[in-house]
Amino acid sequence: MKYLVVDDSPTMRRIVINALKSFGIEDIIEAEDGIDGLNKMKDSKPEFIITDWNMPNMNGLEFTKAVRGNPEYASIPILMVTTRGLKQDIIEALQAKVNNYVVKPFTPLVLKEKIGAILKT
Repeated sequence: MKYLVVDDSPTMRRIVINALKSFGIEDIIEAEDGIDGLNKMKDSKPEFIITDWNMPNMNGLEFTKAVRGNPEYASIPILMVTTRGLKQDIIEALQAKVNNYVVKPFTPLVLKEKIGAILKT
């Protein structure tokens, strides 16, 4: 399964990618914002997306809406990983049709559990 990790922070991308690799996931593409993510999706055809919310150019919520608005990508699972932990933020992300939500900081185990929960549905 191919994963796309979208985050403007190289350090956070590395943390997520290292966690994914520790679960045995090796097919990973990186993007630095939503625009970069959409561009990379055209060629790489990811099967799972992990995105931050707070990014320049196109944030994670806008990116999620763009993915969901494209019939080719609409069914790809999306996990949002963000510092935004307010109830209203979570509701807004769920309304944009993210599949699950992780508030930073998080442990690799939490990431694995959230991915697992999405893939079981």
